[in-house]
Amino acid sequence: MEASTTSFIVESLTKAIVEHRLMPGTKLAEQKLADHFGVSRTLVRQALFQLSQNRLIKLEPARGAFVATPSVGEARQVFAVRRMLEAEMVRSFAAQQTPAKLRALKAHVAAEKKAMEADDVGQRTELLGDFHVRMAELMGNEVLAQLLGELISRCALITLMYQSASAAEHSHEEHADIVAALAQGDAEQAVQLMQQHLDHVEAGLTFDRDLPTNDLSMALSSISA
Repeated sequence: MEASTTSFIVESLTKAIVEHRLMPGTKLAEQKLADHFGVSRTLVRQALFQLSQNRLIKLEPARGAFVATPSVGEARQVFAVRRMLEAEMVRSFAAQQTPAKLRALKAHVAAEKKAMEADDVGQRTELLGDFHVRMAELMGNEVLAQLLGELISRCALITLMYQSASAAEHSHEEHADIVAALAQGDAEQAVQLMQQHLDHVEAGLTFDRDLPTNDLSMALSSISA
């Protein structure tokens, strides 16, 4: 029971970070979190430790836990790793794709479009990140899906800190282009489009932006306990 509760807290806070409801640098007060989730501070502490292992939370002695604030160097490294992984992922997906897998990927892109049209920032942000994880899941590669999930979560912090709103709008169209190339059986074009997509996202980062701020109570109000 305790393990499942800890996992729920980890998942809830990760989702809040990915959907840009918990901002970089936000202090995560243990008592506030314990009160919100109706659990002991011990369980909260376990959840925060797990998040620190995923580099989403920074634990500072005598100060507590804070949502991580990735450096410019870390941002560059995360995108370098994603390019290495995802180029090969697209090539592998193309080699084993089926009509059913393509339909599932197209359905995901359609959901992205719906969230874009509804101006649902949280849902849009989550779906745009999940596109990459979804491809790994459809391949049946759970290890790759988990690795990408962790990288996407770190990217959520990076884009929140450094990405402009206009740069974020192009991702959906680029996802649609990748799926179209896969549907046409053009694996190398799909690989090239994925590399260009990640290049564009990184190029859209503005590293001299002011750090966004938020209050933990405000973020918790949108998290179900």
